[in-house]
Amino acid sequence: MKAFMSKTVYTTILSVIFVAFGLTSAVRADVIETKDGSRIIGKLTKIAAGKLYVTTAAAGDIMITQSQVVSITTDHPLAIRLESNTRADGTIATENGALRITAPEGTIVTPIEKISQSWPIGGLDPIAAHWTYEATLDINGTTGNKNQLGTDAGFSAKRIAPKDQLDFYAAYNRQVTEGAVSADQFKAGIDYTSDFNTRGSWFVRDEAGFDKVMEIQFYETAAAGVGQDLIKNKFDTLTARVGVAYRYDGYEPAADTATVSSAALDLELAHDLKTSTWELVDKLVVLPEFNDFSNLMVTQDSYFQIPLLNPAWKLRIGLSNNYDSKPPPGIKNLDTTYYTRLILDWGQ
Repeated sequence: MKAFMSKTVYTTILSVIFVAFGLTSAVRADVIETKDGSRIIGKLTKIAAGKLYVTTAAAGDIMITQSQVVSITTDHPLAIRLESNTRADGTIATENGALRITAPEGTIVTPIEKISQSWPIGGLDPIAAHWTYEATLDINGTTGNKNQLGTDAGFSAKRIAPKDQLDFYAAYNRQVTEGAVSADQFKAGIDYTSDFNTRGSWFVRDEAGFDKVMEIQFYETAAAGVGQDLIKNKFDTLTARVGVAYRYDGYEPAADTATVSSAALDLELAHDLKTSTWELVDKLVVLPEFNDFSNLMVTQDSYFQIPLLNPAWKLRIGLSNNYDSKPPPGIKNLDTTYYTRLILDWGQ
């Protein structure tokens, strides 16, 4: 009898625990109600561009039109921005059709439609500009049938904002094969892009440097034009840019090649496909001279990148090509580089 009672008490306690756990799980959820009477239970991850993004157990990630929402209740604080640009971090509850945002500084009451954005506390403010930085380095060598030593280093800094992006970059590549310099290149540049609608943009850029193997003592390319996103979503972006440029290629005195100083057409194509575990990037730039379209420079860079155990460190495996349709005598038109680089990036 005692054993039966003990088993009964034990079963009852477990039942109470499971029920309490279930109730707690049910309570610890955000609830969104819509005009058609739907009630969505899950986790509100963000509000942006008139949409609510909710992660649910049954339906996964769903998106709800903000104008159809009549009630929001959250069990965790969010970072919230109103149309007036007022900022608050707090939980949301709905009373009589109005939202009550409870924050440490006080309570804000506002209509649902006046919320312009929300995002996780501690996350990146969607309209705040931020800087990211990247440093690259690879050193490779070969001994035996031939001796070769190569070094490639680069740095970039990007200021990223919702409507524009500013990119500074610099890179140096030197290769020595059998005691002879087979690559000696340096470049530094700036690229600014500003959106004028959801898919269109304008840009200006300037790049300068030298390539001693190609006998270019100094070169500079300044360009301006417009861009169009042919594909643009969370994982995949394909952008085409067209513009006019000024191209200057000053060759070494011994190169016996005329200096190029001319207006040019600037044609660019950039593709970026990324997932949570890898990224594939392709970039192509074609610069035909206006005075002679057969005189053109083409640069291409493609790489596959994966994060290492520490996500700030990445491994990049790539291929780049530099083509000059009219190189100095004795110099080949095409230079191809295969590389494996260690990448460190930081910033928000």
